[in-house]
Amino acid sequence: MTSETVRLQRREEVAHGTMAFHFDKPAGFSFKPGQAIDLILPDPAIAGTEGARHAFSIVSAPHEGELVVATRRRDSAFKNALAGLALGAPAQVEGPFGALTLHNKAERAAVFVAGGIGITPFMSMLRHAAHQRLQRRLVLVYSNRRPEDSAFLSELQRLEGDYPNFSLVATMTRMAESRLPWMGETGLVDAALLKRVAAELPDPVYYVAGPPAMVAGLRETLERVGVDDDDIRSEEFYGY
Repeated sequence: MTSETVRLQRREEVAHGTMAFHFDKPAGFSFKPGQAIDLILPDPAIAGTEGARHAFSIVSAPHEGELVVATRRRDSAFKNALAGLALGAPAQVEGPFGALTLHNKAERAAVFVAGGIGITPFMSMLRHAAHQRLQRRLVLVYSNRRPEDSAFLSELQRLEGDYPNFSLVATMTRMAESRLPWMGETGLVDAALLKRVAAELPDPVYYVAGPPAMVAGLRETLERVGVDDDDIRSEEFYGY
């Protein structure tokens, strides 16, 4: 797999403890929404080791002129090197790769289920769908501890208002620890919520992304409510 040089253009906090990093996009670089890249950093402390690279889902959509990744802040060699990368500094990307991409049959709905930073592949898919005005039903079930922890929540709320084929169902699991008001769902994503969300959707395909334990639990829940295993696609996020 060949690598491309990119440079950091800017960084921003997209939720408490979560940063997005905006890199320029190499000429001719193409990918499908939902795919990922390996980001390789030149930091001398980790250069040349396995710790110099990390896989990230691409947050930006193919029509956008940049490559964006997002990550939780963690005290690791890679995360510290990424946080310290100077604006304009180079890095390498390899990819794209991954099969968590939207199915082709427009008559079938898609239900995205994201936990925390698992939202990243779905941001690319939703931005692309809205840009293309895709004529299919899309629902995002998005679980976080608090609104403060919910990356891209404001953008998703705006998108729901602008794109009639998209519905957002956000739920918070630790509102007692939040300082922000919340009028939406609370509690874990369970069978009752998933059945209610999908009640009127045409033959949905389910996509699940988040921490490994959450992904495994949601796959079991979906199977218990009668979803065929062939209609569940998932991606586990390690070390985000």
